[in-house]
Amino acid sequence: MTAAPVTEEVTSEVAAGGRRAPLILRNRAFGAVWLGQVLTQAAVRMFQVGVSWWIVAYAVHDARGLASGLFMAACTLPAVALAPVVAAAVGRFAHRSVLRTAAALAGTASGALALWAYGGGLPLTAVYAAALALATCQAFFDPCLTTSVPELVDDADIETATGFELSTQSLAGLGGALLGALTVDRAGVAGLAVGCAAAYAGAALLVASARFRPTETAETAEAAAADVPQRRALRRILGELPYVRRILICFTAANLFTTAVFVVIPLYTRSVLRGGGGTVALLEASLGAGALIGAFTGTRVPGRPTVAGAWCLGLMALALAVPGLVAHRAVVAGCLAVAGWCAGAVSVRFVALFQRLVPTADKPGFFAVMQAVLGASLPVASLVFGSAGDLLSPQTLCLVQGAGLVPAAFALALLGSRTPEPPAAHADADADTSHGTEPAGGTR
Repeated sequence: MTAAPVTEEVTSEVAAGGRRAPLILRNRAFGAVWLGQVLTQAAVRMFQVGVSWWIVAYAVHDARGLASGLFMAACTLPAVALAPVVAAAVGRFAHRSVLRTAAALAGTASGALALWAYGGGLPLTAVYAAALALATCQAFFDPCLTTSVPELVDDADIETATGFELSTQSLAGLGGALLGALTVDRAGVAGLAVGCAAAYAGAALLVASARFRPTETAETAEAAAADVPQRRALRRILGELPYVRRILICFTAANLFTTAVFVVIPLYTRSVLRGGGGTVALLEASLGAGALIGAFTGTRVPGRPTVAGAWCLGLMALALAVPGLVAHRAVVAGCLAVAGWCAGAVSVRFVALFQRLVPTADKPGFFAVMQAVLGASLPVASLVFGSAGDLLSPQTLCLVQGAGLVPAAFALALLGSRTPEPPAAHADADADTSHGTEPAGGTR
């Protein structure tokens, strides 16, 4: 089917070079919804970093590790636990309504938290509840936006729109991480919540102003009818791809140690570096910038994906362990930048590999399973390392992170000699690697 164009041309050609303007300038509807996503992702990341720092530096004195671990678990659990509900809602309701409602509810939750914080006596449970609410809204917003891309752009722009959307997620997260701890130091949780509420309200207005292509009821019915057999097939996808399953096991094990960095950073800043929100912002920015650079340069890493991935995991293990031995702010920032680069590079290489190895018909189900498997490690790592942070020093946690990655790196290296070549028939896989899923083993 070729749908009617919805692109609103602002300026389709650049006179000097004869090139088309960027999609977000040519298509106002997509540009508005994309900007809404940037605002929501920046807000949720700002909230996570800011509240993590608030818990460690201001709110909790006896069990900082457990409290921050519980908070990060609350931030990551909805995306995993509600995956079937999100899929059903995105398939049943109008996408603009889902996006607008998710952003509006997140703004309402942030505004309520701001009012409570301004009134004083803000309990930790209220912050946890707000974290669950924001993470739940974001769990609906992100996949719904990815699914709604064909309703916003012409057929010829779908690939560009999806790749553009995913490539900007790291930028939004980086900006939010920079602002989170700094805002808490200057304006407290109340100021942080006001900033998040403003961002979510702006996102809701932008989505409401965008013009979506109407969803055709016939196609919706066909998709619903095809959904049942697809769900049954999901159980067999990994069973039919034993090589890919082993790689996912390696990365699930690695994620238990890499994602703990979000709990370790505020604890390390407070107890070891004796720094403030500016130090947290520096470390978070170093990690995010490294991941962003790795995402753009990962395709240039030589060697087969499993071999390159093993070396990257080994380098990441070293980078995460060094702060356990050298407690200097510049050294820690540099190590986190290296760790972020490794995560970004590994993500690009292995998403590309999976796009080539997984049959086209199985890709939607496979990547749903991949997200659930990898995402399940996030709340577990947050709780385990958060609890351990009350018993062990942050420097010891850094050494544990590095040591935990070594077995995963070795296991991945052992798979290298059995790496199958990507099927030549999947010539379109390269184009798919820029979109369709979140990278495996990412740092977000």
